[in-house]
Amino acid sequence: MSTIHTTDITLGSRASAYVALTKPDVSFLVVLTTAAGYYMGERGPIGWLHMIHTVFGTTLIAAGTAALNHWIERDSDARMRRTASRPLPSGQLEPARALWFGVTLAVAGALDLWYTAGLLAAGLGAATCLGYLLGYTPLKKRTVWATFVGAFPGAIPPMIGWVAAAGRLERGAWLLFAILFLWQFPHFYAISWMYREDYARAGIQMLPVVDRSGTRTFRQILLAASALVAVSLLPAVVGLAGVRYFFGALVISTALVQVCLWAAAAKSNTRAKWLMHATVLHIPLLLGLMVYDKLPR
Repeated sequence: MSTIHTTDITLGSRASAYVALTKPDVSFLVVLTTAAGYYMGERGPIGWLHMIHTVFGTTLIAAGTAALNHWIERDSDARMRRTASRPLPSGQLEPARALWFGVTLAVAGALDLWYTAGLLAAGLGAATCLGYLLGYTPLKKRTVWATFVGAFPGAIPPMIGWVAAAGRLERGAWLLFAILFLWQFPHFYAISWMYREDYARAGIQMLPVVDRSGTRTFRQILLAASALVAVSLLPAVVGLAGVRYFFGALVISTALVQVCLWAAAAKSNTRAKWLMHATVLHIPLLLGLMVYDKLPR
């Protein structure tokens, strides 16, 4: 009995470690934004099975990218308190297993997208993976511009959904890209401000690491959040969503700016954490309202 019980615990721990490699919180954002992109890009009745396939393939790519990122950054993760308990630094999984797991997921996701959504959708998925791993990840130790570079692949998932539904990149896809692109700055700068000492310990050049006063960091947060207000209104302006979306987006995005101003006034870790929570709430509310008030085309 004890041997069986031990085996169950070992298998359970290993399964949990593989799940942790995929960064489920990030994968949830990918599911949300890809589905919203598909829904907004579809002109007729929603093909629910096709949408599920698209979301599934995109999520596989995101999960594989996350696992490969764990593999690349395992040494840096070991030096940070926030990440030292991750599967690779803690020794729960061997690096080679994580490498093959990530490659398998990413390739499977790209192939699934190619088969179900076409070459353009698969190409965008591959661009997301390669842009993150070959652009953002290595730049994190070299320049504060890494966040800007990483925002490009981070904003692609809704475009994948749109292309899968519409068959091509259209104006609406670029608007969704712009919304998600700008949203990432208050979100990730809030996180990096909270963990700036951890990032410094690992030699990662996030803006809050070099900007000790926080002046530049919170200026960037406010600029991005302010631009997000205007960009969030454009789907209603160009006829993708209705009046309810317009005023709802105005309220939601202006409220985010208010939280940014509140956080910038003190520049404390506590307020940065609340700002991070506000961004997490903001994007599903905004996209949910857009989907709810979608106009027929």
